[in-house]
Amino acid sequence: MSAIKPPQAPPTWSHSAEDILKLTKEALAKDKALLDKIAALPPKDCNFSSVFLPLALGDAEVDAVTEPLSFYQNVSPSKELRDASNEAEVLVRDYGVDASMRLDVFQAKQHAEANIKASRQKLSPEEERLVEKSLLDGKRAGLALPEKERTELMQLKKDLSQTCLEFSKNFNEEKGVVTFTLEELKGVPSDVVSGFTKRTVDGKDLYDITHKTPDIFPVFKYAENPATRQRAHESYESRLAINEPLLTKALDLRRRIAKLLGYQTWADYITEVKMVKTSKNVDEFLADLEQKLRPVGLLDRERLLALKKEEHEKKALPFNGEFYIWDYRYYDRIYIERTLDLDDALVKEYFPVTVVVPTILEIYQNLLGVNFEEIKGETWHPEVQQFAVWRSNAKTEDDFVGYCYLDLFPRESKYSHAAVWPLLPGYDRADGKRSYPLAAMVANLAKPTAEKPALMRHDDVVTFFHEMGHVFHGLLSRTKFSRFHGTSVARDFVEAPSQMLENWCWEPRVLEKMSSHYQKKEPLSKELIEKIIKSRYVNVGLFYLRQLFFGKFDIKVHTDKDATDYTALWNGLRESISLVKGGKATPGQATFGHITGGYDAGYYGYMYSLVFAADMYATVFKKDPLNPKLGQKYAECILRPGGSREETDSLKEFLGRPPNSDAFLNELFGSAGKAGPPSSL
Repeated sequence: MSAIKPPQAPPTWSHSAEDILKLTKEALAKDKALLDKIAALPPKDCNFSSVFLPLALGDAEVDAVTEPLSFYQNVSPSKELRDASNEAEVLVRDYGVDASMRLDVFQAKQHAEANIKASRQKLSPEEERLVEKSLLDGKRAGLALPEKERTELMQLKKDLSQTCLEFSKNFNEEKGVVTFTLEELKGVPSDVVSGFTKRTVDGKDLYDITHKTPDIFPVFKYAENPATRQRAHESYESRLAINEPLLTKALDLRRRIAKLLGYQTWADYITEVKMVKTSKNVDEFLADLEQKLRPVGLLDRERLLALKKEEHEKKALPFNGEFYIWDYRYYDRIYIERTLDLDDALVKEYFPVTVVVPTILEIYQNLLGVNFEEIKGETWHPEVQQFAVWRSNAKTEDDFVGYCYLDLFPRESKYSHAAVWPLLPGYDRADGKRSYPLAAMVANLAKPTAEKPALMRHDDVVTFFHEMGHVFHGLLSRTKFSRFHGTSVARDFVEAPSQMLENWCWEPRVLEKMSSHYQKKEPLSKELIEKIIKSRYVNVGLFYLRQLFFGKFDIKVHTDKDATDYTALWNGLRESISLVKGGKATPGQATFGHITGGYDAGYYGYMYSLVFAADMYATVFKKDPLNPKLGQKYAECILRPGGSREETDSLKEFLGRPPNSDAFLNELFGSAGKAGPPSSL
């Protein structure tokens, strides 16, 4: 394989702060010149080849330069590069607002569409979709508005863009800690405690715990003292109080933009281009699901509350009959350990990073017919792995698929969750050759300690499998235009392929294959595997009611006509929907990154797409999840088309029928759940 050279070199990662800004400005200037040229065309010369095609290529070219440069802010160890990258993204976003508001370019598109119709030019389905979506962009950008409103709209959009960027930047820059004594951390596993920063004050050892997931989540799950869990929770929920006024501002700007554009609410504006189509359908979907989940959640809460009562009596702790949010993860773990005798810490010993990561890559490669070849080259950090991806049994450079980067371990000022960046899209270049995609996966897996190698919790394994699903969506898509490449699908479908793939992490064969005890080198036993699988839907009512709370908060703040006290709304809604009480009101909404990160009026999409994920898995893969023939079918029907056609068409081809919610409801509630599909499906 390595004898064949990839037809496209990987990007370089040796930019200085000056380079980042210089290259960004050059790319934007080049794009502006292209827009000027198209805008200057006489109406009679506007057609598909002179307007839509160069615009599509221009978008791809500007993204290919600017996306990697604005990525530095999430991963670079250098503050100088992160700041320059952030500044560059502001330039790109502001330019994007300006470009989207160019009436002259919109008019060229309108002339081109009219000329295409008049000449009866035959376009391919993907070309037709490009024309249709490009014109809708113009209408949604407000280009049908009078000049005064357009100018106002442009300023509002720039303010919104800047506000969202600040909100996100504060996540990466957050460095708060919550401090406990060893006694207060009683119950937290020693290998976790040994990873905390220890300092001595007045002869007393204190442990500083960051708000990063591998540090603080074990405190939620294991700390025996409820006051410790409460303080950890309140610190975690308040860690981004700096974002509170930014969210209020962003929501106000969105209301004003929606009104100017003639939409009832921001949610109606956003859902117009989603599978769900309207905010009313979102409300109905969430209300329907809440009604089905609430009785299940109440039973879950009753069980966990009984455990709490028993423990508090045994330890002579006061018990007031309430179940708090900081009780949830702790008693959920105890319930699983007790009913299934399933110890999270023991399971973790079977998932060393050095085994899990290569095995998951191997599973995907076999299933989807590709080959990962690690290459040594320049990256943004020495820990990053870089791969050239080829079709299996590659013979020529035409079998090249693209590049994949894995940046898996936490470090200061790095993006703190798990996500995939499609840094380069795949598309057909003007010379007819292919431009190949690049996907970067960023995660924060636990690092090795003095006693143990880097180990993954089972839910880390699920997350990794999920994110790799996005990587392959980006790599195996094959569209003519970058606009439709890979995960550029309706936002309420984008999670469905990855959510479907999570099912592999609950399959006995797969669990056995990707586990190996870090000392004994043995896979998980059949008994442990059975317990893990049983744990999947334990307390599922409370779990999904928490997801519903996020979805309902998100849709409510984007349909309300007036501002409100969002901290009070956050805490009140959580209590009424999630069935857990809070303590003091914390500004948790300021930690809700989705709301400024592209999922505004879109969080419902996680559960909406679960319906499709469950249907795809149950209908096609369940009978033989590792079968490469089924993997090829999935790659052809779901991954390859990306967003180049309606997502329902991709689903129909894959399933052999329109999707329905039977599999999802059956998964959650067994046959008792078949009271009818969520109303918007």
